Amino acid sequence: MTKYSCVNSYQVHLTPKSSNVKTGPIPVSTTSRATCPDVCPFKKAGCYAENYGLNFLWNRVDAGTAGTDWSTFCNAIEALPAGILWRYGQAGDLPNQAGHIDGEAFGHLVQANIGKRVIAYTHCNPLLGENAKYIRGANDWGFTVNLSANTLEHADALAALDIGPVVVVLDSTQTENTTTPSGRRVTICPTYTRDDITCQTCGLCAIADRKTIIGFPAHGTGLKKAEHAITLYRAQHA
Repeated sequence: MTKYSCVNSYQVHLTPKSSNVKTGPIPVSTTSRATCPDVCPFKKAGCYAENYGLNFLWNRVDAGTAGTDWSTFCNAIEALPAGILWRYGQAGDLPNQAGHIDGEAFGHLVQANIGKRVIAYTHCNPLLGENAKYIRGANDWGFTVNLSANTLEHADALAALDIGPVVVVLDSTQTENTTTPSGRRVTICPTYTRDDITCQTCGLCAIADRKTIIGFPAHGTGLKKAEHAITLYRAQHA
């Protein structure tokens, strides 16, 4: 098995079988808060990962009492069965240093993932440094990275970069499919509209060349904080 050794390491926990009813029983990973870029408006302001159950695990990852180093994690991903769907970063973001995606560490993960299907999201600014190159490269190599938008307008801007698929956080009241100001189709995540669908049975977010933006209505115990963060973001980028 390949040994993945990087200059920088990151604490990350792999749960072999998630108990989350939304994801279904697929492998999911949790990366330390140190990977959360400051540009994310939900950082300490309504982030879904701060919900009690996941937050408990996230705290343990931060403390180093759960999880492994990056090299061990990559080896574990490489060992997953071919064709399996898994979720990277149910908490945390891509490996990065001050918002700059760590090309070496991320490249190892992309290599380890070959032959598998992955759902990943990032709030790392694609216009910063070489981030766009790494995101596009990952999607080209089968590691699906969804760019996370904070508003429908932001979703248009990210989609226009043409480096990967886009998802967007919506107001909690937006529960029907819609369009962006530029007319791009936005499909509400099927796990929010149907109880019989999970990430495992859907897989839309693992399709890099899909033709629709996926919308996630704000939810969870931090709902009000998340909607406040969206409002602030809109005001700052009006």
